[in-house]
Amino acid sequence: MSADPFAPLLAAYDDPDAVARAALAAGRRVIRTIGADAPRELLLAAGYQPVRLAPATGETPRADAVMGQKGLGARGRAVLEALLDPAQPGVPVLFTSADAELVQVFATIRDLARLGDATPPPIALIDLGHLPRETTRAYNVVRLAELDAWLRDLGTGPALPDADVGKLLALDGRRRAMPARLSGTTMLKLIGSLSVVDAATADAALSPDADVPARDGPRVYIVGSPHETARSYEAIEALGATIVGEDHDWGRRALVGGDPADPAIRRPSAVTPPAEIAARVIADAAACQATHIVHLTIGADEAAPWTAAAVRRAIGGALPFLATTDTAIEDIAAFLAGQLRAAPPPKLSRPAPPRTPGAADKTRSRKSLTSLEGFGTYQREWFAGVRARAAEGEPFAVVNANAPQEILRALDIPFVVNQWWASIVAAKQQSRRYLGLLSAHDYPAKVEPYSAQGLAASFDDDPDQAPWGGLPKPNFVHAVLSSDATAGIFSNWADETGAAPYLYERTVDPNWTIATNWWDDLPDGWEEALEPARLDLLTAELRDVIAQLEAATDRVFEPARFEAVMHLVNEQEEYYRRTRDLIARTVPAPIGIVDSMPATMVPQWHRGTQWARDAAKAFYEEVAQRVADGASVVPEERVRLMFVGRGMWSDMGFYQRWEESHGAVFVWSMYLGLAADGYIRHFDRGRDPLRALAARFLTMGDELRMPSWAAPWHVHEAQTHQVDGAMALDDADPFVIRALVAAGIPVLELGVDNFALAGDDAAALHDRITAFIEGPAGARAEARRTVAP
Repeated sequence: MSADPFAPLLAAYDDPDAVARAALAAGRRVIRTIGADAPRELLLAAGYQPVRLAPATGETPRADAVMGQKGLGARGRAVLEALLDPAQPGVPVLFTSADAELVQVFATIRDLARLGDATPPPIALIDLGHLPRETTRAYNVVRLAELDAWLRDLGTGPALPDADVGKLLALDGRRRAMPARLSGTTMLKLIGSLSVVDAATADAALSPDADVPARDGPRVYIVGSPHETARSYEAIEALGATIVGEDHDWGRRALVGGDPADPAIRRPSAVTPPAEIAARVIADAAACQATHIVHLTIGADEAAPWTAAAVRRAIGGALPFLATTDTAIEDIAAFLAGQLRAAPPPKLSRPAPPRTPGAADKTRSRKSLTSLEGFGTYQREWFAGVRARAAEGEPFAVVNANAPQEILRALDIPFVVNQWWASIVAAKQQSRRYLGLLSAHDYPAKVEPYSAQGLAASFDDDPDQAPWGGLPKPNFVHAVLSSDATAGIFSNWADETGAAPYLYERTVDPNWTIATNWWDDLPDGWEEALEPARLDLLTAELRDVIAQLEAATDRVFEPARFEAVMHLVNEQEEYYRRTRDLIARTVPAPIGIVDSMPATMVPQWHRGTQWARDAAKAFYEEVAQRVADGASVVPEERVRLMFVGRGMWSDMGFYQRWEESHGAVFVWSMYLGLAADGYIRHFDRGRDPLRALAARFLTMGDELRMPSWAAPWHVHEAQTHQVDGAMALDDADPFVIRALVAAGIPVLELGVDNFALAGDDAAALHDRITAFIEGPAGARAEARRTVAP
């Protein structure tokens, strides 16, 4: 097919940098945009020509030098590479929060600028919410006003016209016709070109009467990941097919305009319930007479894999369906040729799966604190009580760790924290079986698996293997949209169990300069440290959730009861702060993290109860007594270690294997550290306790993985704990690792996750850790002891 009629637009799609250079040479104002939901209308109204900044192609040496291969996926590194390219013109750049990775890239370039490692052009983030609620709309109005002010500070000019989208829709009608008169590749590029070229160029080139030959072959409908390039379209159409429609952020839906404050207008796939996507696909595939549906996951996209099961179920065999990745073109070829029929995954057989490799090699951890002795019994009795209450028909909820739980406590609705359940699954050596349950039900087993263990539990019908009798079927599931996988996990969980979901918006601090000593500011100064718009939104969402829970359960939210819960939480966390400080300054360490992790996390799941507050108090008092008595984990302590990332709950004995042989003690984990610094929110002086709760959860997760937040805190904790070396799991933020190394603290990157370590991996890991303790960590410890008073 000749592409001549549309040559200017196709060329612009392929090389937006050339368009930006030409526009600048012509004296026009240009702004580069990153994100599918950039408010084009507002940018044009300010006199700017928006030119999409596409991810760089090929190698990413600048980004790799900064990030390595972690922290950002290939796409994120490609975007960062483009921002770090000194050949790029110094025009303003506007990020959106269309997905979690873009937010991470923005935070990364912001931190590089803070550290003096990059001198980027003016950069802003427009943090638009995406849930179709009035609370989100009110938040978006504030953010759009801030963007308008930023543009005015940069300098604005006469408003520019927008392209005639009607012409493009008419052309798309030719693609969807029988027979197709336009390729999907051409259509994707034409749609994408509107985010690059000016209106005059677009309108001149968009000719609905262009002479284009008819196309035969399979009529394919595409769903799954957003296609930021045309590579996959080109590969599929090279097989003789025509892509006649799609449901993703850069396809036909990108033509929808309207009020940029309305979250329903530009709702990215990453925050859209899979069932909603599936319903759209069925209707649109029928409208364009598709003969095949292909679900593509591109690269490391964590949202798309969670939509495949819903689409497959909705199709129900009416059309051939294939779920695959952008690298499996051979499978797509066989599928289109009728040689590959993608059947649903096989169900697991009833017999128990083989023993987890290396499980027999695990050693039980040794606890030294008497205050922990009743925890196991309390947990079992509590969970048995939760199961009994749920069996009797009481409402039951499961919430992510970063979703507000105190309102459930105040309403006396029994609940389980999703990540606590995942730790129980891991401790009972059931993680691999649960991953198998996910696969057997057409869900991904390798995309945020730790947070998907609750969904897996809904398929566990084996009472002999179910941890602690199994997780009850929830009536409510709550989460904050902190990752691209969250909406898929929790929406599917709700669909599988009939639970009512509530997803909180995940907002981001868009300021270019932010404070890095948040652990000092937030406990009492949260109103000044956090943006009012973000606090307003989450507080409004909390009121919505309370109203929904009251209506569904006939329970009444009592402010006095809620305040009592909030006071108990603050008291509990204050004890953790005092305990953390004791451990930090005491050498040799009075306890290790084998004690501090369960001593923290078990009561943390019960925050807002007297038992939890009293458990934290008893923990502090026992540690204080051990310090007074001179008791220690290892009297001949030689090396103090920090563990970065989630805990090895499936093998807590891991942390003690080098105590006797090397005098090496793990003195720090994120659990006690975050409890000490991340939760306290005072609400005296007439402040609203519900707003204080919003302040508690607004930053949840930033402390561990957000550039400018996580790295300074980890360095502060390492220094105050007199750490000689740190070990980091696979999910550790690379800026944390980089900052620790820059502070002179050796880091061993373990290269493993926290709950599925096989025997061979464990053996090799033991040797690497031994060499690390005997090498760089030991050398730093020797230097520390030499200069100690």
